[in-house]
Amino acid sequence: MQETPALLVLENGSVYRGTAFGYIGEAKGEVVFNTSLTGYQEILTDPSYAGQMVAMTYPLIGNYGVTPDDNESSKVWASAFIVREVSHIHSNFEASGSLEDYLKAAKVMGLAGIDTRKLVREIREKGAMRGVISAIDLNEGSLREKALSIPEMTGQDLVKTVTAEKNYVLEKADARYHVAAFDYGIKSNILRILQNCGCRVTVLNAATPVEEVLKLNPDGVFLSNGPGDPAAVGYAIDTIRALAEYNRSTRPLPVFGICLGHQLLSLALGAETYKLKFGHHGSNHPVKNLDSNKIEITSQNHGFAVKMDSLPEDLEMTHLNLYDQTVEGVRHRSLPCFSVQYHPEAAPGPHDSHYLFDLFTDMMDRAKN
Repeated sequence: MQETPALLVLENGSVYRGTAFGYIGEAKGEVVFNTSLTGYQEILTDPSYAGQMVAMTYPLIGNYGVTPDDNESSKVWASAFIVREVSHIHSNFEASGSLEDYLKAAKVMGLAGIDTRKLVREIREKGAMRGVISAIDLNEGSLREKALSIPEMTGQDLVKTVTAEKNYVLEKADARYHVAAFDYGIKSNILRILQNCGCRVTVLNAATPVEEVLKLNPDGVFLSNGPGDPAAVGYAIDTIRALAEYNRSTRPLPVFGICLGHQLLSLALGAETYKLKFGHHGSNHPVKNLDSNKIEITSQNHGFAVKMDSLPEDLEMTHLNLYDQTVEGVRHRSLPCFSVQYHPEAAPGPHDSHYLFDLFTDMMDRAKN
């Protein structure tokens, strides 16, 4: 097989030489790394990776192929995929094809053959950086100029690029609850778990105004994961703040947020957010539940976090990241609103945190009575 040379050039001028696979062309975005051992298809199709090129720390990727059942959305959202070695053969009774063909069909570029350990060390030391991968322009200076021209992640509202164009309903036979779920980049497994918990789910475009939400008369509101800078999604923050006011003035309406939804809820309730140096991306992050003192191994994918010292008096921290002591969960002291920074639905990842969906349904039960 003839290999096609390709370059990754970061905004600071660092150059990584490898070979292209999947779609042959050029790609750009913020370069981040993911420490998961498996789950590359779920990672690629997670809308939270919009605008980012993902480097996997595990050295061999692609050996079990791809299957439609592992998609977390309708398309690949990562702008490129970076690996140490891509497997050109796959073995899995469920596989419908190879990773390489999957990326080619999605017109997403892959880069293999670079020293991913060196790349990860550089990102950890210097922070996530913008970069360009190209198999058609191999001029290092030109690629660095292109990298520097990419908008920085801070200040970007990427939710509008990933949210559902129209609202839709996922029915559930004998549903006990009706949940209005804001789609800021929602993953399929979140919807599956909500349905398995007895929920009929109305999935909402991210810009749906609060008046339309309340017309649905839901039992609860879910705030999903998503990409970009939470502070830039002002319309979502305003809607969540209005939902909190509805809670105060009218009736209890439980609100549960994860990942970007957690950041948006925190902003709406008076906290602040900031950009992490290189983010949290992987399925092995230890988080301490401050109520139970138990440690949960969690799946994470985010580049921003809630400032601990910005939490207002009526917002208490419930979970703590044991890697870097960042906020991993909050709840309001009087309103039925809570959120976590990590992904309790996993996919890929452990199931330690599935109990949070039960907390949400319990909260909806109490609100009904």
